Amino acid sequence: MAPMAGVTDAAYRIMCRRRGAEMAYTEMVSVAGLSYKSAKTWVLVEPEPEEPQICVQLFGTKPEQFAFAVNAVQERVGDKLTLIDINMACPARKVITKGEGSALMKEPELAASLVEACVREARVPVTVKIRRGFAAGENTAAEFAARMEQAGGAAVAVHGRTANQLYTGEADWSTIDEVAARVSVPVIGSGDVFSAEDAVRMLAETAADAVFIARGTYGNPWVFGDARALALDGVPVPERGALERIEALREHLTLLHETQPFMARGRAFSSWYLKGLPHAAAWRGRVVQCTTYDEFMALLDEAEAELAVGPDADGR
Repeated sequence: MAPMAGVTDAAYRIMCRRRGAEMAYTEMVSVAGLSYKSAKTWVLVEPEPEEPQICVQLFGTKPEQFAFAVNAVQERVGDKLTLIDINMACPARKVITKGEGSALMKEPELAASLVEACVREARVPVTVKIRRGFAAGENTAAEFAARMEQAGGAAVAVHGRTANQLYTGEADWSTIDEVAARVSVPVIGSGDVFSAEDAVRMLAETAADAVFIARGTYGNPWVFGDARALALDGVPVPERGALERIEALREHLTLLHETQPFMARGRAFSSWYLKGLPHAAAWRGRVVQCTTYDEFMALLDEAEAELAVGPDADGR
């Protein structure tokens, strides 16, 4: 499960784990926030008891803050920490204007110094996530990845869009092959994996050693188990009926309620689960008005009752 800012909190990670994700990442974590001992930043890092492991993704620009953050994360997370990842791919304006995220692709030596600072302190592998390039038309990923490997990076995840593309157009999966040809470390493919079929196709058609699933998890935490079953045993991806989707949403909202003090984030992912259901637009219009756990549950009770007596009572 790929790291996604504003999405991959503990509740989201647990939902995906329960349905087949064997590795999961935190949201982007600011090394400056950790250095200043921000309690809000630590909420992003610490795994819940149910989580068997966690990958922590860091972002920033200062080597000394990365070194501090690695030590602090290792001490706080302990044996559950699988790896440290450095974000060099985020295209958000508020990130790149500070020289962070994908802006680091314009500064390969600074980026390498961040990797080196982490590797010196880390007891776990240090990986990086990059893009095809920064500006439109650029393709610097292979050269950049080679420099990150030289600095000690243990794996490279590559998204086949430039930073300036944001998430428009199509991801160029050939970038994965170009990076894999230049480095000896594992390469993780990223970009336009919206389904289990897409994940299996990326593994089959590119040199990717693994696949990041990001937006493909929206309303579909089953995508991991489905992709594994399809890849290993050729099991077709099943359709999820309306009642199954409602029950999964109920489970996800309950996890959010148990792990966070605020339910506002539930509005976004509720809309993802409801997409494609009978009268989905009406339900989505109401769910964005929910502010408490009880309001969410009452709305789902209504939805289930309507489905139970309507033409979709069999869950299709």
